[in-house]
Amino acid sequence: MTSAMTEAVQREGSLSERTVSAAREALTGRGNVRSYVAFVGPAVVASIAYMDPGNFATNIQAGAKYGYTLLWVVLLANLVAMLFQALSAKLGIVTGRNLAEMCRAEFASPVVWTMWVVSEIAAMATDLAEFLGGAIGLSLLFGVPLLYGMIITGVIVCAILLFERFGFRPVELIIANLVALIALCYLAEMFIAPVDWRSATLHTVLPQLPDGEALLLAVGIIGATVMPHAVYLHSGLTQARIPARDDREKHKILRISNTEVIVALAVAGFVNMAMVMMASSAFHTGHSEVAEIQTAYHTLTPLLGGAAAGIFLISLLASGVSSSTVGTMAGQLIMQGFVGFRIPIWVRRLVTMVPAFVVVALGVNATNALVISQVVLSIALPFPMVALVMFTRRRDIMGSFVNRKLTNVVAIAGAVVVLLLNMLLILQTFGVSVPRLP
Repeated sequence: MTSAMTEAVQREGSLSERTVSAAREALTGRGNVRSYVAFVGPAVVASIAYMDPGNFATNIQAGAKYGYTLLWVVLLANLVAMLFQALSAKLGIVTGRNLAEMCRAEFASPVVWTMWVVSEIAAMATDLAEFLGGAIGLSLLFGVPLLYGMIITGVIVCAILLFERFGFRPVELIIANLVALIALCYLAEMFIAPVDWRSATLHTVLPQLPDGEALLLAVGIIGATVMPHAVYLHSGLTQARIPARDDREKHKILRISNTEVIVALAVAGFVNMAMVMMASSAFHTGHSEVAEIQTAYHTLTPLLGGAAAGIFLISLLASGVSSSTVGTMAGQLIMQGFVGFRIPIWVRRLVTMVPAFVVVALGVNATNALVISQVVLSIALPFPMVALVMFTRRRDIMGSFVNRKLTNVVAIAGAVVVLLLNMLLILQTFGVSVPRLP
């Protein structure tokens, strides 16, 4: 690079600095459309948690066994996710602190340490699901052993995390492109799979549970959708990204943030619904027993052709790599927020890879491991959800940005529904009898 080019780059600043500068122009009313794009990032990064490999297994099972019947559950879960991600983003924007930091400041030490331990276990369970998903995708796509797929996935994730040294924007753009790839893959699947659009539309808005097993599967869908690490992470992504100088700027950032949450989570919802529709059109008639990712891939090839099966694996690989990256970022933020301790992120990446290698070494079924990881997440979920509602409804913390009464009612109702459903999922997983529909 010539000295002139070097000076030009230094004048322009880093990509992240240029992003902040563009956002500031929008806040002062001097910006254009490009300036508003600078705000896009946190919700897109958080949205990958709603398209992780854990969702693949649940959605495939729902579509294969019940066709389009449970699409309304996916929609409901996505609406709840929108609300809590918006609240998380608001907490970071208004207070300048993330959810884990707020917990450390407001709760007693025993509660803080308990929440940290539970959150770390949940982060590792999340990482197990996401890491295994990427490894399964590589293994099936290129025919390599699962262990080698895990090593390759780990190397790719570490390489992406290295971009954090250049600020927040490069990683945001990488994740955004992977999200776009997943969405495009399922858009393509919709053209390949013979979807019954009339039936799909009807069941998206018509709640129906054919039997007790459908109830439990619905519980699994909702329980695996709202992710603890995503609730923690979103507040961290917004807390100092575009610093607001006064309440007027905070209000403007919040409006933009809420719009981004709606759009990003709508894309995630489309992907999840597309998974169910693809599984329904391909497997429901004649192959309703399909419940594993590997089985789905091998069954797709003769039913819809190699292109459909290949697209499915590409989306799974993109999901595993991106969600594993985001999961590692969330784990780092949780540790730093709760106990003020930070380790090199590549060290954390290596440590959280250990459970996945142990699972494979012990010969545990990969899809079963994904399901078990979702149960661990269900146990951990009450902590961040309840804490987030508590903080955002307190005027002494939020000031004029405190939740409205309707927001509190809806948030509390959403938390209660999700927590009750998670409890049913946990009881069912451990063999406790739960009421079933006729």
